[in-house]
Amino acid sequence: MPPAGARLWAPWRYTYLRKASAASQRCIFCVGKLTEAARRRRLILLDTPAALVMLNLYPYNSGHLMVAPRRHVASPELLSREERIEIGELVAAAIGAMRKAVRPAGFNVGANLGRSAGAGFAEHMHWHIVPRWDGDTNFMPATAGTRVISQSLGDSYRQLRPVFKALARDLS
Repeated sequence: MPPAGARLWAPWRYTYLRKASAASQRCIFCVGKLTEAARRRRLILLDTPAALVMLNLYPYNSGHLMVAPRRHVASPELLSREERIEIGELVAAAIGAMRKAVRPAGFNVGANLGRSAGAGFAEHMHWHIVPRWDGDTNFMPATAGTRVISQSLGDSYRQLRPVFKALARDLS
């Protein structure tokens, strides 16, 4: 238990909480053609005609990725067979790229389907890929409700973008 009056600040969460509670949110996954500057600003590492891979702006861990279809649908059964195949390929390829680039000990991979399941964008389904390292979980989330992220989003993007650019060439 922290001493009385102790505070652990996570000011970056305020932006998320304000947006999450807004009545209408602009979908972060619905994007058109992007310039390199727009791609960097939106943290998009790779985009294909059917899907995209991006860093999570509010990560659980450094390198936390999301893979989403381009089409605005809420659940995998609403995707075409081709979209499901491409997204599955991108999830697998992203895991392979992350293994090479950041060498995690493991991964959490999954989707939150529906607001009650924890989806921040329930109307646009997406897969989460969270790299994990031995010892990356400590007392902070349990005692203070705060996560310690060991790498900035800018650093993660600069480290991963070249790997995903090469991946895009391999996929085409």
